Amino acid sequence: MTTLTVHPVPGPGAEDVVVGGPGPDEGAVFTGTEDGSIFRVGHDGRRIDRVAHTGGRPLGIEIDADGRLLVCDAHRGVLRVDPRTGGVEPVTDRLDGAPMAFCNNAAVAADGTVWFSDSSTKYGIEQWKDDFVQDTRTGRLARMGTDGSTEVVIDGLAFANGVALAADESYVAVAETGARTVVRWWLTGPKAGTRDLLVGDLPGYPDNIARGSDGLIWVSIASPKDPVVERLQRAPLPVRRAVTKIPERLQPKPKRTVRAQAYDDAGALVHDIDLPSDGPGGSYHMVTGVREHDGRVWFGSLHEPAIAVVSL
Repeated sequence: MTTLTVHPVPGPGAEDVVVGGPGPDEGAVFTGTEDGSIFRVGHDGRRIDRVAHTGGRPLGIEIDADGRLLVCDAHRGVLRVDPRTGGVEPVTDRLDGAPMAFCNNAAVAADGTVWFSDSSTKYGIEQWKDDFVQDTRTGRLARMGTDGSTEVVIDGLAFANGVALAADESYVAVAETGARTVVRWWLTGPKAGTRDLLVGDLPGYPDNIARGSDGLIWVSIASPKDPVVERLQRAPLPVRRAVTKIPERLQPKPKRTVRAQAYDDAGALVHDIDLPSDGPGGSYHMVTGVREHDGRVWFGSLHEPAIAVVSL
């Protein structure tokens, strides 16, 4: 039986995870929490250090070629964080000439190009359910060149979320949480400049995605498909808006689950980790970050004050 090991961190909402590469941080896991902290967690979970504070709400975390963290902060946009000094450098908080409302996740290409998502132009992270239920389809995938210039590559996405690059960088993928799909934008080859689906009709609502050390695209499933949510998204706009005004305790809630899937470049399912939220390794739920590294799969959660790991 697959055992989930939970490693608490000193703050709620360890939303994403990334594993350090060769160097002093090799094998360490970085995550960001609700209070703006960036933590480094030892590979065995025994040592936890706060290495920086963004002053916002860090979500997606990647690692640059120089060992710095590229952080998508829901409040401050794209940041670079030096875990050795704690320095935080703003990169961009604007897209199409206006401030981003919900910078979410990114992937860094070998040449330094950054691909990142802005989940909504209407709602920020504090009102993520409003965007999700109202199905505003204002999410965007953007590209930032090494000169700092930005451009929107895909718009009209149903809550744009996780971003990942193929191992050969032939395409970039972005999760559409509201549509339960992973959209692919081709960068090279005969399909360059066109889009299709890497995966459609996922069994739940995807959050962050990431390419693992195994070359697969790993997709976190934050909650299983909910028939109530599915019906609401098809309802008239006034109904969808009304639902987001009712008390929080009466609104649809994510079902407790620990799930992530891995797909190859043909969109074929290779791994499906589906665990009880309360198992022998501890209680955990709502996986919003996933990162495979050398046969271990790390999880982050928008709500949990912890990260978790399983071995494949």
